[in-house]
Amino acid sequence: GILMEDNKNNNKNKWYTLQVHSGSEFAVKKQIEALIYNGESFDGGTISRILVPSEEVIEYKKGIEVIKLVPIYKAYAFIECSLTTGLQMKIQNIPKVGKFVSEGRNPVHISEEDINKILSHNQENKAPRLKVDFEEGSEIRIIEGSMANFIGTVKSFNPQTGELHLGVNILGRDTPVEIHYSKVALSN
Repeated sequence: GILMEDNKNNNKNKWYTLQVHSGSEFAVKKQIEALIYNGESFDGGTISRILVPSEEVIEYKKGIEVIKLVPIYKAYAFIECSLTTGLQMKIQNIPKVGKFVSEGRNPVHISEEDINKILSHNQENKAPRLKVDFEEGSEIRIIEGSMANFIGTVKSFNPQTGELHLGVNILGRDTPVEIHYSKVALSN
């Protein structure tokens, strides 16, 4: 049996892409982590890691700042495993799992280079990113404060501070206004 063991260790686990239902990425990750935790082997196949690269985004809900963890690649999870047919079946039978990204019948593994790119995108430790983005020239409506209901044109936006510089038409004059983006809404 010693030879067999050696072969197993040389056969480094490979990364595969798993299609999952959008919005279920973290739920699927939990299910697969449970399989890893139980250390089960499925006709020789084993899982070493499951990854849902994610980032924190700041959203405003009813004026309250909410930080949410969201998947960077919607509807995908990445799984490091030694894949056997048994393991493939087991994973694809998990609720909300679609299938492995395959060529024909065979799941395609991800190149080292690509998985490193994916791993480096995983920004669990980076600062939250604003979900909003205001393009220069777009029109927005002020929804709070003394200028509520005025329409402004975006001159610039600083995502770090959340400050918007607007040009607001007041009595026929373009008036510069600085305002926090939580106090505006897209005018359409």
